Amino acid sequence: MQNTTLDMARLAAMDTAEATRLLKGVRDATLSGRRSRVGPRADIEESWQRMLRGGMDPDRDRRAGLLPLEEIERRRQASPLRELLPVLRDGLVSIADSAQHIMVVADPEGRLLWREGKSSVLRKGDSHGFVLGADWNEGQVGTNGVGTPLVSRRPVQVHSAEHFVSSHHTWTCAGAPVTDPRDGRLIGVVDVSGPLSAMHPATLTLVTSVTRLAEAELRNRHFAALDRLRSVASPLLGRLTGRALAVDVNGWPAAVIGMQPPGRLALPKSLGSGRLWLPALGMCTAEPLPGGWLLRVTEHSAAATRVVLDLSGPRPPSLRVSGEAGSWVKELSPRHAELLYVLAVHRDGRSAAQLAQDVFGDPTRTVTVRAEMSRLRRHLAQVLAHRPYRFTEEVEVELVRPERRADLLPDSMAPAVRTARGDAE
Repeated sequence: MQNTTLDMARLAAMDTAEATRLLKGVRDATLSGRRSRVGPRADIEESWQRMLRGGMDPDRDRRAGLLPLEEIERRRQASPLRELLPVLRDGLVSIADSAQHIMVVADPEGRLLWREGKSSVLRKGDSHGFVLGADWNEGQVGTNGVGTPLVSRRPVQVHSAEHFVSSHHTWTCAGAPVTDPRDGRLIGVVDVSGPLSAMHPATLTLVTSVTRLAEAELRNRHFAALDRLRSVASPLLGRLTGRALAVDVNGWPAAVIGMQPPGRLALPKSLGSGRLWLPALGMCTAEPLPGGWLLRVTEHSAAATRVVLDLSGPRPPSLRVSGEAGSWVKELSPRHAELLYVLAVHRDGRSAAQLAQDVFGDPTRTVTVRAEMSRLRRHLAQVLAHRPYRFTEEVEVELVRPERRADLLPDSMAPAVRTARGDAE
């Protein structure tokens, strides 16, 4: 029975050969279904279980075709990560060089868009498939420092036989996801990788710290843009009566009149001039501003009457909110999809402790649940109630499941979702 979990500090204290043998033993035991005295780290075990459910061959090196150069350049120009390269280079490249590592930056699909390092290490990366345009999505190549953080949304270090596919066992990597603070969107991952002999337990901490600096740079630019919008909008709002506000293109308020400043508003992707319905405000009239929108709130607007939670895949989970005034769709993060799934199944509602058990398997994680539900209710206040958390009684709720129960939120490790999928314990 497993009674010890590995950690990077313990692995770093071993020589390379000893650490590799230990990890291979843990991997072999796990993949064969045997119990062992030493178990894999939680992030690694979760990834391995995803690979096993997906039927990936642990001994087959699968590689997708490389993106053509013109597509790489198109993705670079469209990526917010392009603005952050100076921060990433200053924080990581010199250290990666001295440690015989490569720094790579990938987009949300796991495609490598930039890589930097010494030519000798880059050549090793070439033979390993760490080249521009390569696909390092977890579903393509197994557990790794690019694809696994994109799924888990957490920094992950993957060393030697912690890689699911055996051909990657000569490599060590540490990657951290990057989130755009302007809209909460996952925009990619930063990874530092190299040969086994160069592994250091502090690498993940360094990569995580630098990605946080990069996110802070985006946040500072966002604040500067809001200040510019505020300088334009404030004189306009001063001449209006009733409730109105100016928001940027991501829904962040810059100035308001006649109401308390709201949190970020979820705006439709196809927002244009004219009347529209927003879950948090009701019926509004939108007018363009430089860098954002002027929203005038119509009083006595119609309430929402129906929501459709679409978990059918393969597109990201979404929630469609409809009423007499029209409909609106919100794309959901994996965690919000889990929470709304539980509430759609339990129409009578769930307490914070019950949701914590449903999603995390730990009823004490109520602080995390309350924070996530607060974020949801900022955008869905008209259809979500609390004490207990639930969809409001006036709203019709439709849950659209995938054709196969095993495809329900396939990357989720939430106990409620795993039970619904029929996962074996």
